[in-house]
Amino acid sequence: MTDTVFVLNGPNLNLLGLREPEIYGADTLDDIAGMLEDRGQELGLDVDMRQSNHEGHLVDWLHEANADGARAVLLNAGAYTHTSIALLDAIKAIKVPVIEVHLSDPETREPFRHVSYVGMAAVDCVKGLGARSYIVALEKVAAL
Repeated sequence: MTDTVFVLNGPNLNLLGLREPEIYGADTLDDIAGMLEDRGQELGLDVDMRQSNHEGHLVDWLHEANADGARAVLLNAGAYTHTSIALLDAIKAIKVPVIEVHLSDPETREPFRHVSYVGMAAVDCVKGLGARSYIVALEKVAAL
């Protein structure tokens, strides 16, 4: 096992800071990456941050995290959280613990967001804290 934590971000998260800031906040994905790198250094963890709008990339990166012996994966799958059996199967197929991350709290939003396929296999979930959700999730990894 390495001290690398994969931080995987799904569709539309590249638009953070512009996309519905009243829901997702003003921080960009680059802002969050900087916060994670700083906190990761303090915790002795290396952060490998990635984003894709394509479901298959997220599946491939989950497999890669497992093959590389990553310490954990933080996964904000965006809308794929609520639709992707492929991500559910990928999480179930790997040994690396996955923590589900959300900027908002999906359970307080539209009913279709109340179902999380990611959550069916993730070891934990951090939600509703804005950009801080990622930091809290990283701190949980340090405690694993």
